Amino acid sequence: MAQAAPASGGMSRPGRTPEVERRSSDIVRRTPDVFDARTHRMARLAVPVVLGLVYGYWVAANNRSGGGITGWNLVLGFASAVVFAVLCAALLMLGPRMRREVHALLWSAFVGCAFGFLYSQSGSFMSTQGAGQGAHDDVVRSVLMSLLVSAITFAVFFYRYYTREDASGRRIR
Repeated sequence: MAQAAPASGGMSRPGRTPEVERRSSDIVRRTPDVFDARTHRMARLAVPVVLGLVYGYWVAANNRSGGGITGWNLVLGFASAVVFAVLCAALLMLGPRMRREVHALLWSAFVGCAFGFLYSQSGSFMSTQGAGQGAHDDVVRSVLMSLLVSAITFAVFFYRYYTREDASGRRIR
């Protein structure tokens, strides 16, 4: 079955315009949205709270280094959870309104600071050498590791935003 391919600019079928003649590949399809708007609003609040609670528990567990749970340990865990959740929620709300470079920089600063504080509570700062050179080395190691985590986070987030947003921060459709 050989059929002639239609030539561009040639005759079209009578009664049909090019706008009506669309192929299924011309239609842009979006992925289905399984959840309604109410579920998305609840998740916007629930995700930072749950992540904050996990982070607060992790900080408290690192701080006590396997020892007993104390009042100070509980206060530190809940305070860390609240600060983490508030900052995470603020970044989730304000981030999409920013340029992609600033958006990636803020997330990398947040992740680096959260990692650095978590690492500082891990007990590696409880040096047996006292407040001498060993404590200084622990602080330097914590800062360098936080900077490394921040740099990796910046590269990943900048790439993500660069490929999915225009220069002013609006999603590319």
